[in-house]
Amino acid sequence: MGIMTIVFWLVLLGLVIYIITIYNTLVTLKNRYLNAFSQIEVQLKRRYDLIPNLVETAKAYMAHERDTLEAVTSARNDAAAALKSLGAGKLDATELGKLASAEGALRGALGKLSVTMEAYPDLKANENMLQLSEELTTTENRVAFARQGFNDAVMSYNTYRQSFPPALLAARFGHPDDASLLQFEDSARIQAAPKVSF
Repeated sequence: MGIMTIVFWLVLLGLVIYIITIYNTLVTLKNRYLNAFSQIEVQLKRRYDLIPNLVETAKAYMAHERDTLEAVTSARNDAAAALKSLGAGKLDATELGKLASAEGALRGALGKLSVTMEAYPDLKANENMLQLSEELTTTENRVAFARQGFNDAVMSYNTYRQSFPPALLAARFGHPDDASLLQFEDSARIQAAPKVSF
């Protein structure tokens, strides 16, 4: 065996190890963003479980606001169905868009409920309602934090997948497309600075 044969086999071995490393990195980064989405899923399910309790508590005080309460329940059900359709790691852009849209409708309905509750001081002072509202707010913060973690993991995956040489091999390794970010309507809006005049 000559020196050229040894060099050839060493180069080939190095290339195989490098290709295996690319494959493993793609798998690792994909699993990270899938895990990050599961964290969002846990928080959204928690929120969806809290909403019926909130509506039931409000019903006792807001008998004349049936439409508002039904809108919240309907929006909650639509958002839960959109989340369920994302099962088994199928996080394509269309399904994530449906979830984002459903979440926007739910946030709107909850916002309307919150404004309507202002007209019911007894409801606002109800201990159960205060606790549910606090839990809902905490869960909203957890959803936002989990969504940021998911979007960061997606960016890491996409950046690696698009870089050279992984871009040449990603499709062959079962990673044909970039992962999609999850952006709720409130995060897509650019908040204008308030105008102050004297």
